[in-house]
Amino acid sequence: QVQLVESGGGLVQAGGSLRLSCAASGSIFSIENMGWFRQAPGKQRELVAIIGRTGSTDYADSVKGRFTISRTNTKNTAYLQMNSLKPEDTAVYYCAARIITTWVQGQGTQVTVSS
Repeated sequence: QVQLVESGGGLVQAGGSLRLSCAASGSIFSIENMGWFRQAPGKQRELVAIIGRTGSTDYADSVKGRFTISRTNTKNTAYLQMNSLKPEDTAVYYCAARIITTWVQGQGTQVTVSS
């Protein structure tokens, strides 16, 4: 099994930056993709960014050019660098890891962007 713990959320003014971290433990060798999802109040959960084993990345259109996902060489930690934050980025951010066909996610961390 894989366990994920997020950190780094908080309150920031519009235009500011935050860096989220996701520490994976357990059967980390089985992790394929890692990603970040977010869910704002009253909205559906959406995929923000994803990174594969080889480092390939993909982003939601709404964050392209502002957010960067990365992974350590040991592949047990993922990061989400968020720059030029906007109030509409306010949400609970969840780290997730794909093992074969199953996604495992963490408990989430709150990101609030004030205008």
